[in-house]
Amino acid sequence: MKEIKRDIYLNKLISRKKNGLIKIITGIRRCGKSYLLDPLFKNHLLESGIKADHIIKLELDKEENKKYRNSYELNEYIKSQIKDKDMYYILLDEIQMVDGFESVLNGFLYERNLDVYVTGSNSKFLSSDIITEFRGRGDEIKVFPLSFSEYVEAFKGDKQDAWNEYVLYGGLPLILSKKSDEEKSKYLKDLFDQTYIKDIIERNNVQRVDVIDSIINMLASSVGSLTNPKKIYDTFVSNGEKDISSNTVNSYIKYIEDSFIVNKSDRYDVKGKKYIQTPQKYYFSDIGLRNARLNFRQQEENHIMENIIYNELLLRGYNVDVGVVELREGNQRKQLEVDFVCNLGNKRYYVQSALNLDTREKTIQEERPLMNINDNFKKIIVVKDNMKHWITEEGILVVGIQEFLLDKNSLDL
Repeated sequence: MKEIKRDIYLNKLISRKKNGLIKIITGIRRCGKSYLLDPLFKNHLLESGIKADHIIKLELDKEENKKYRNSYELNEYIKSQIKDKDMYYILLDEIQMVDGFESVLNGFLYERNLDVYVTGSNSKFLSSDIITEFRGRGDEIKVFPLSFSEYVEAFKGDKQDAWNEYVLYGGLPLILSKKSDEEKSKYLKDLFDQTYIKDIIERNNVQRVDVIDSIINMLASSVGSLTNPKKIYDTFVSNGEKDISSNTVNSYIKYIEDSFIVNKSDRYDVKGKKYIQTPQKYYFSDIGLRNARLNFRQQEENHIMENIIYNELLLRGYNVDVGVVELREGNQRKQLEVDFVCNLGNKRYYVQSALNLDTREKTIQEERPLMNINDNFKKIIVVKDNMKHWITEEGILVVGIQEFLLDKNSLDL
């Protein structure tokens, strides 16, 4: 397997050096957080002239470091390594394995010559924990599975072969080391059964494993479609399930979100400039995991492509909503959907995902919601076809999915 470069995240760590905050690297398990910390960031420090003895690294999941899972022992060890007033870089992998890690990390903040970086991934170290424990004192860097551009760089083969693999098995880094379809499929399924679901159950004391299992499957089936907790609860009721409440379903969905398995995208009324509370859309952080949950049966290209585009927009730093454009037809009101409303600072883009624009009628259909938005922000349609980008008669950019994913400036073509 070729070396996997994670420059987008490495540069984020580099830009945050010595900012006085705890750098907290989060993301779904097996997405490459530990690899980012060491060797990538550690090598950067060494190449920048930092002495090796001023980089204090502990892999807390290793048996030989077991005693440092005690917060007192960890604190004493770090202090014992500090020999002078020069800057020391503390790299702690799998910090959630330390009992009382919050107090240890907060204590480091009072030491002016300590720059602290930690990773955490399992049931004791999720997004909600960071908000609670490190408000104003932590700087979160969220790591995603490999983007398509990262995947292509590490893939042995041409771009089309890479795309065919990517849309089926996703971008968890270790998938690139698996040789056969059987190996890849087993790897993804085992991750769910032995890692992700196990973490959720242990963290939240989940009693109905069958229910949370079914909810994950429903979310996988509804990628690209509007849904909400009530709709999922109603499905259980219609199937004869009487021993769960709507609150339980709502809580279980939140557990799945907190573990980074899925991301929720709210609906935004573009003309009314307000959010619509329900329904929403849920997208999987890795399309391979989604496909594995469904035993690789539901391979709807449009939904898979939409999920991949959504993840790419998040990776590029955008806040992404599902757009709604309301218009009147006679005495009736009709809602049209814009797949993604993307905001970053003063930038906004409207993005549609479409398999193709092979007829004028299809082009008009996909353009219609965009043409009913009365502002001057850029409007884009991403299609499956591997072709050179072009502009429609109405001034809308049309770009092929591979060009969109491989060119980091594709929104501004």
